[in-house]
Amino acid sequence: MAKSESSKVLDFINKIKMVDPSKHKVLEGIRKIVFEHYPKIKEHMMYGGILFKLDEDVAGVFVYKHHVSLEFSYGYKFEDPDKLLDGGGQYRRHLKFKSMDEVQTKNIDFFVKQIGLFDQ
Repeated sequence: MAKSESSKVLDFINKIKMVDPSKHKVLEGIRKIVFEHYPKIKEHMMYGGILFKLDEDVAGVFVYKHHVSLEFSYGYKFEDPDKLLDGGGQYRRHLKFKSMDEVQTKNIDFFVKQIGLFDQ
């Protein structure tokens, strides 16, 4: 996986690693999948998490007390046959992860591939 170009992102990742190693693994697992599909995607810090940007912000990963959330800017447009996406706002939808096992079982690839379809 590519190392982030943002020193703020790197500082955030290192802080999570020291404070909560299990959430750090989830965070890095999610980032790895995003970069596998979009090697040139950019990262920056905003709203207390890491935002992923193509032409605009398309997704973000946020670390909370009890879970890590992968949020999709245009998630309301995503196919979701298994009803895994949470959220009822106008645009955003998200997946919550409490463990690294869930990174494997919630089919992140399926959703991450859809990011580029709706990059405005």
